Amino acid sequence: MKCCNKVNEAFFRSESNLNTMEDSTAQNKANGRKNLQQLRFSLLLNLFRFGFFVSILTLLGGCSPLKLVNGLTPNGAQEVERNLSYGVEVRQKLDVYRPAKPDEGSPVVVFFYGGSWRSGERGNYEFVGQSLSSRGFITVIPDYRLYPEVRFPAFVEDGARALAWIHENVSEAEHGLVLIGHSAGAHLAALLALDQKYLNAFRLSSSQVKGLIGLAGPYAFDPLSYRKTRPIFSGLNDADNARPVSYACNNSPPLLLLHGREDRLVLPGNSRKLHELHQECGMKSNFIELSDVGHFDIVLGLSDSFSNLAPVLEPIQHFIQESI
Repeated sequence: MKCCNKVNEAFFRSESNLNTMEDSTAQNKANGRKNLQQLRFSLLLNLFRFGFFVSILTLLGGCSPLKLVNGLTPNGAQEVERNLSYGVEVRQKLDVYRPAKPDEGSPVVVFFYGGSWRSGERGNYEFVGQSLSSRGFITVIPDYRLYPEVRFPAFVEDGARALAWIHENVSEAEHGLVLIGHSAGAHLAALLALDQKYLNAFRLSSSQVKGLIGLAGPYAFDPLSYRKTRPIFSGLNDADNARPVSYACNNSPPLLLLHGREDRLVLPGNSRKLHELHQECGMKSNFIELSDVGHFDIVLGLSDSFSNLAPVLEPIQHFIQESI
């Protein structure tokens, strides 16, 4: 599993550093022992943060840390409305997180999770709703249909249907919507924000989207060039129709693109490319590349309890407040 690989890489990097330090102690034992103790302490913290973490996750049935993160994230919502249907299909449901003191005039935040268009469920991302609600933002987390039940563009159309339902049924949506997505969810959110045909199909104006926040999204990749994604996008005649960068110069909302420099699953160049194209077209975009942050760290950073893994909550809060 890729997230387990991330943990192993972090461990072996630390272990390699430890071996290097042990070699230096032979030359200078006095200073070396002190440095070695500090490094071992750091290694123990890494083992606790990653190894122990992963051991618990294994008991939970997989490498995903999300259920544990939910349990460790403080409640920020006064009320959570669950299992609301935005369509007739089983996976066309969403949850609404309402803060005790909503930030007056703020748009409604809609979060789309990732999972390679094959997996994911909104209940695993309760920590996102709780953390954003603690900052005064009404937050909606929808499910959407996945491969192999559907293929592109059905999951994007589900996203548009969810936004239309939110616009009609969440009164605060009169202030607009800010879309947030991680990984495949960032790809989905970007197409909703940049390719106007999806919202137009549900009689929703693209002007309702006040901003797009993308975390580690594959905005520039060609889905037909990869064996694992080719069947998901098999109905495409032209791969550009599924690439958010193809729509970068549309009349688009402001962008905040966050990407981990250590991301090896979705390379940071995806965010950089979309950012540069957006700016070249004279539109507002901010790209933040985060040091020592990988593909999964960045979404864990949306939890108040794990924000040290990726400092994303502060720029996200600032971006949403600026959209008012």
